[in-house]
Amino acid sequence: MAINPNTDFSSGSVYTADQANRFPRGVMARNTATATDASITAEEVQITGSSFTAVANRYYKITYFEPNPNGGTGYFAFRIRQTNLAGTVLNTAYQTVGAGIERQSHMIWVGTFSAGTVNVVATAQQTAGTGSLVRSSTVAAYLLVEDIGPA
Repeated sequence: MAINPNTDFSSGSVYTADQANRFPRGVMARNTATATDASITAEEVQITGSSFTAVANRYYKITYFEPNPNGGTGYFAFRIRQTNLAGTVLNTAYQTVGAGIERQSHMIWVGTFSAGTVNVVATAQQTAGTGSLVRSSTVAAYLLVEDIGPA
């Protein structure tokens, strides 16, 4: 699909509904997790997003952030999935664990959905050993869905 951005507005021009519909619509859903999960082995849901109504032919940007993954001897696999733990994987990020490793995971997916109700979840899996996701009320994990404009 070709992107159809707004053009420059000029003084005295008529502002149309078509132009208004080309603007981003902003935050569609935002969910946080503040409790530490210290028992991660198999893939499990970390954040369940709020349902939102997607409009066909619009781009959505989904951001998943974990502030402090650590533990285990393998690596973390963080995923954004549609619907639930068994849903379609939209994106995956891998985080190595160990001394001196940056302890944040931040992932973004940009794409479109069919029109209708959509829910996304953020999941985590530790591939060897048991991992922890350390969070607090001041350092929370989050899952954010934004409408960024027409496709």
